[in-house]
Amino acid sequence: MLDEWIQAACAELGIDPGEVHRDLILDVARDVAHGVARPAAPLTAYLMGLAVGGGTPVRDAAARITEMAEGWADRPSGPDSGSPSSGQ
Repeated sequence: MLDEWIQAACAELGIDPGEVHRDLILDVARDVAHGVARPAAPLTAYLMGLAVGGGTPVRDAAARITEMAEGWADRPSGPDSGSPSSGQ
């Protein structure tokens, strides 16, 4: 059923199904869901799509996101961490 959905969605959106990296995207979504939070997975997939549409190779985007997700729980937190939410 997943392959049928992908084919239909690609046809609807005018995307070449050969450009869909199904397993890669599902792996990244899994890594983000487990390493960050479940709701982050579809949002991250969307962000990756924007990056790829802007010229970033999909495998590069996936590798960068996977690396971030794998280390997310170990990142420093708090006001001096330099994270975007800290205002630095």
